[in-house]
Amino acid sequence: MATSITSQIRSNVTKTYVFMAGFVAFVIFAAYVMGNALGYGNSWMFWAVVLSSVSSFASYYWGDKIVLAMSGARPADRKRDFDFFTVAENLAIAANIPKPRLYIIEDTAMNAFATGRDPQHAVVCATTGLLTRLERRELEGVIAHELSHIKNFDTRLMAVVAVLAGSIAFLADMFMRSLWWGGHRRSRDDDRGLGQILLLVGIVLAIISPIIATLIQLAVSRRREYLADASAAYLTRYPEGLAKALEKLGKDKEVLEAATNATAHLYVTNPFKGKNFGTWFAGLFNTHPPIGERVKTLRAM
Repeated sequence: MATSITSQIRSNVTKTYVFMAGFVAFVIFAAYVMGNALGYGNSWMFWAVVLSSVSSFASYYWGDKIVLAMSGARPADRKRDFDFFTVAENLAIAANIPKPRLYIIEDTAMNAFATGRDPQHAVVCATTGLLTRLERRELEGVIAHELSHIKNFDTRLMAVVAVLAGSIAFLADMFMRSLWWGGHRRSRDDDRGLGQILLLVGIVLAIISPIIATLIQLAVSRRREYLADASAAYLTRYPEGLAKALEKLGKDKEVLEAATNATAHLYVTNPFKGKNFGTWFAGLFNTHPPIGERVKTLRAM
């Protein structure tokens, strides 16, 4: 059944809010249980957020420079990369955002990514393989997808998600270290038996909460990919362009050598082609939705 592009956008935004609300609630719950299990109260949550925020600060403000350096990208040249420049300029005008800085990765694998903390400090990077093997309408779909990430402030959102996931990791690590070094404080709950129950629940949460946080983080990342697809279709008014481009990217089995585990989630498709698992459980750990599902959703618009 066909669906409108705007309804797809609203649906994906709503689901993102639901994931984020659940994530925040889970962090608060885990902090409450672990903090009270050791007798430290809710101060744990404050320090976990502070430490995680400090660790995320550098990646948020200088992440674009770090990623470009890791990728070995070069600045795009208007004459040499004419289609890339003109497509990005036209779509930036249509999206009502500044034209991002454009970079090229010299690699025959087909891929692209966007980074930067806001539209005024944004970067779009594409591989030579993508630029040479896509038709212009297909290239428009991919660049519109990346510009949508910029306009939707996905980098900022994922920075918040990283802080929450980092907070959980810090909480779990601090909890286990406190247990190991005898940091448990006796409280009134211990006399009533509640302290032992909280301690047991805290141990279980310390083990599984980093995994749950990672799953939520990846789920938010996949949901923002769907949103960027829908936003790109709205921007170009031509969902088929991105759908065809994704099909070509899906058939390209070449691994992008410049990509790393730290940057894989930025790309329009998974740069590690051989790691696209088909099972539902394995799919929970993917940074991107299945290409077939994305194409199907686009063609239903």
